[in-house]
Amino acid sequence: MARLENQKLKLVALRDILLSKTDEEHPLSTADLVEELEKLGIHAERKSIYTDIQALEYYGMDIITVRNRSNYYYVAHREFELPELKTLVDVVQSARFITEKKSRELISKLEHQTSIYEAKQLSRNVIITNRSKTQNENIFYNVDMIHHALAEDKQIRFFYYEWNAQKQLVPRRGGKEYIISPWALIWDNENYYLLGYDASVSMLKHYRVDKMKRMQELSEPRLGKEVMDRFDMASFQRATFGMYSGDEVMVKLVASAQLTGVILDRFGTGITLRPLDDSTIEAYVPVKISTQFFGWLTALGTGIQIASPESVRQEYMQHLAAILKRCL
Repeated sequence: MARLENQKLKLVALRDILLSKTDEEHPLSTADLVEELEKLGIHAERKSIYTDIQALEYYGMDIITVRNRSNYYYVAHREFELPELKTLVDVVQSARFITEKKSRELISKLEHQTSIYEAKQLSRNVIITNRSKTQNENIFYNVDMIHHALAEDKQIRFFYYEWNAQKQLVPRRGGKEYIISPWALIWDNENYYLLGYDASVSMLKHYRVDKMKRMQELSEPRLGKEVMDRFDMASFQRATFGMYSGDEVMVKLVASAQLTGVILDRFGTGITLRPLDDSTIEAYVPVKISTQFFGWLTALGTGIQIASPESVRQEYMQHLAAILKRCL
């Protein structure tokens, strides 16, 4: 690049240098900035740096000047503070729906939001664990396309996959495509789900977004608005465990008072709940009966029990008996 062309990029280059190579612990002097610009083929007079700094401050950069025999400069405030970036890195790293490859790419981009020195703290904060992550690299594009279809009131087409015993994702329904009217994206148990209307059976269904492939937006308008208008999303999410749906019934639970918070966190504060005595509570909760619900109960041990209806009590006992039989 010609010297004159480089001069036109001087302010942009200076901005990038300050953002990437300075922070409160690592200011750069006027001479340092001149040297960094020279590395990029941009000649700068020491006297011009002060004027350039003023221009960048006018542009909106929060640049601190440490006045000394030679002034020192550093960026004091960025769009993201370091604790915020650490939190975002943790979220990206732990999210199951983000592939390991995409996690690394996103974390690398987050590291560029701070200085090279503080970025090292983000790198130390990344711990690759053996937790399960999706292998579908298209999930970001799936989510984006679903949002677009929601905004444009359009149906979508996709192929839906499941795992087989050989640890391979294979298409469901013999590879037959799904045509669904999307109505909502739900975040549940660290996964994205699409809630959509299936016109072939005239009902709402949910699908794991990371198991969708070859998605396309169709020109046909969405169907199922009348069904969706009657649908109570809040009740659905409270009653459903891990997106495993079943028949919804009102269940009476009797539990230790110490589990009050656990029950309210799961079902919300709108449920009927009252103390039976100083150590025991009674709660009426709407539940879609499933093995996931029974698993939640089992995890709470002897501190909780199903009081009614009797049919659900019997189903839960059969569930426990089947587990015990497999263990003998």
